[in-house]
Amino acid sequence: MNKNNKLIIFESKQVRRTWHKDEWFFSVVDIVGVLADSINPTDYLKKLRKRDKEFGSYVGTNCPQIEMLTETGKNRRTLAGNLENIFRVIQSIPSPKAEPFKLWLAQVGKDRIDEIENPELAQERMKQIYEQKGYPKDWIDKRLRGIAIRQNLTDEWKERGIEIQSDFAILTAEISKATFGMTPSEYKKLKNIPSKSKANLRDNMTDLELIFAMLGEKVTTEISQEEKPNTFVKNKKVAKRGGGVAGKARKNAEKEIGKSVISKNNYLGNKKTKKLK
Repeated sequence: MNKNNKLIIFESKQVRRTWHKDEWFFSVVDIVGVLADSINPTDYLKKLRKRDKEFGSYVGTNCPQIEMLTETGKNRRTLAGNLENIFRVIQSIPSPKAEPFKLWLAQVGKDRIDEIENPELAQERMKQIYEQKGYPKDWIDKRLRGIAIRQNLTDEWKERGIEIQSDFAILTAEISKATFGMTPSEYKKLKNIPSKSKANLRDNMTDLELIFAMLGEKVTTEISQEEKPNTFVKNKKVAKRGGGVAGKARKNAEKEIGKSVISKNNYLGNKKTKKLK
């Protein structure tokens, strides 16, 4: 899941949300699942829309279908609403959780606004998450820098007309193959990360692996900004070239240090989570 698609938790129930048109959109069926305590919230929502025609019309008119991750890790279009829409949904479901849920929802919706006005808040939250997982400070600094570089790259791809997540994955694989000699899925296999696991490959990388991953994506961004490739095929070639620069640098580094940069270590597996205040 990318950084704009997140799971949030209310009383152990998962709620999917995604950043869309400059605001948070939440999965309507997930909201229904929280409030109705139904084993089949999709069916509950269908019946509710049929029973309450005004509500059904409101949802159909105001709540768009937006791609969100399913439990199997695949993107599927699902009914979603912004805070205003979701408050309307809450009004239609009799539940003792309604009021505390409203307060909670308002807060998590506000988080992103705060982060936009002050990006340091987002960085600080992320630092705390990694500290809680047991990562050292110097690793965290590299990881956060890598996230910023990755965001710049995806923004550049969007400027070039690349919008589909599967296309992002293909381009990322080209950079990875040229940098490390393997695709991200092959890399996860090397590190013994289960293929269906939601664990982020880069959260399992060593310092040097992170550095060369950053280099490949940064060079790709620079080439793209200079040449402005206007087709997917051209973007793919740029990705391969950018990764190639990092790949050559990696091989030179390996000659100097006398060992491979690529590690089989599952970095996360060696970390102990610690409790933060």
